[in-house]
Order: sequence, then C-alpha cells, then structure tokens
Amino acid sequence: MDLAIKTTGLTKRYGSLVALAPLDLEVFSGEILGYLGPNGAGKTTTIRAILGLIKPTAGGSEIFGINSQANKVEAHRRLAYVPGESVLWPSLTGAETLHLLAQVHGQIDAKYQVELVERFDFDPSKKVRTYSKGNRQKVNLIAALATRADLLIMDEPTTGLDPIMEQAFKQCVLEAKVNGQTVFLSSHILEEVEALCDRVAILRAGKLVELGTLAEMRHLSAVTIRATFYNEPPHLENLQGVSNVTVTGHQLTCQVRGSIEPLFKELVAAHPKTLLSSEPSLEELFLSLYGKEEVTNQEIRQ
Repeated sequence: MDLAIKTTGLTKRYGSLVALAPLDLEVFSGEILGYLGPNGAGKTTTIRAILGLIKPTAGGSEIFGINSQANKVEAHRRLAYVPGESVLWPSLTGAETLHLLAQVHGQIDAKYQVELVERFDFDPSKKVRTYSKGNRQKVNLIAALATRADLLIMDEPTTGLDPIMEQAFKQCVLEAKVNGQTVFLSSHILEEVEALCDRVAILRAGKLVELGTLAEMRHLSAVTIRATFYNEPPHLENLQGVSNVTVTGHQLTCQVRGSIEPLFKELVAAHPKTLLSSEPSLEELFLSLYGKEEVTNQEIRQ
C-alpha cells in the first residue's frame, strides 16, 4: 500500500528536553489517521517536523516518497495544512484571505470553495480583524479543503467551532476520504477521532505508545458488564479478571479483563434478567494509557 507519510527515527530535542523520541510512523494513502496525546505530548512537534517547519535533531520524514525536509516546496504541493493556531492578515476580508491562500498553494477547486463557504455558514465579506476564533478557523478549513490536496494535515482543526460546524467538518473529512485523500488528524476531541479515523496513534511524552485500529486497541481496557437479576446478584469479588464490582439492589456492574467465560458462567448460573456488555470507548482506552491524573477536562473534550 502506498504511503502518504513516513517517518524514520524522527527526533526533536531542545537541549535536555526530548520533545519527540525517535518516531517510526507510516500513514497509508487514503486513510484517516487520528494522532492523540495530551498537551505537551509532541503532536504539534511531529507535524512541524514532518512539514519541515522545524529541523529535526535526527531522523527524517517523507510525504508521498518526497523528503519533506530537503524538498519542502515539492512536498507541500501535495498537501494542505490546518494549524491549531494561526495568524491571518487583519486588514484583509475573508474572501481576500481565501484568494491569497489559494494563490500561495497554487491550486483550488473554486466551485467547492463556494460550497464550503455555505456549509460553514461563513461570511467572507468581513475583515479578518472582526472574526471570532471560530470564524478564523473556518478560513483555515475552507482554504485547506478547497485545495482538494492529496494529504490534509490538521492540527486541532475544530478549535473554536460550535457543535453544528463540527458536524460540517466531520462530513467534509469523510467526503475527502471517499475522494481518495489522506487525512492526518491531530485532535483532543476523542469523539471526533472515534467517529472519523481508520487508525489511531497515541503519543505519550514524545513517544508513540500505541498504533492501530480501535478494534486492535480494545485490549488496553476492560469490558464493562451490566446485569440485573430477579434475586440477589452473585458475589464476584474473588473471580479472576473481574474488578470494580458494584451492586445496587438487583443490579450489578463490573469490569473484566481477559477471558469473559468464567464471569459469564457465574452470571448465567444466577439467572440474570438482563445482561449487557460494552467495549471500551476511545476515552477509556486513552485513560487506561495515561491515567486520570494526567488527563484533565481541559485536555480531553467530548
């Protein structure tokens, strides 16, 4: 399978601080890859190094086989970038800014750009200085998406958008995938990643700690079991692999790791009235890696 992004030993240090440990990562052409990690994990450093905006301490990266440090201009022709924070020209209107960004990139689907302006409910006639943070982010999204670039690299792309606009963004990303484009999506919004991404890469303190589909990563956290009984629920505290047992009246909730068969035998023997199991969400997988102490409400938003 063709690769849109490949990093080999990509490393960035600032003195004694390791911002990015040697990173070996492959992003397949046509996929949506979610890139996760709390603030300071190294996500933006990775993106800036891949784009050639900062010089790596060691290693390198390729975009569609092009060395993105040595041949930045050639590599950038194949991609569009949405930064998490950007500085636009305050005296220009939204329309003038979109025109300028299109000229800088070199290619634009003008008809699709008009459609995106409508879908994001964006008023291009106003000066950039009057825009809210969300409207400034709409400029970045419209400009990037309208290029129809082979690779879309997005760093916290929905920052400042309201829930309706977040839905519009998701639809655009899914359409990009259908169109054969590749999306590298760095985000704190786990629900967004879970809904969109084919695979997820999780970064911890500059190191890649997990990479795979959500199905492949379910082993990181326990399955939750909820059951109700006609009579008193069974006692499960000493059953191997079972934890966090909670009993409220005739209702029992617990978590199980490993084989679920011993637990099911106990539950069935107690004649359950209802029995439900649920796999861990992306948030639960994420917390199982970082621990609740490291991930605050400000770092993960749903």
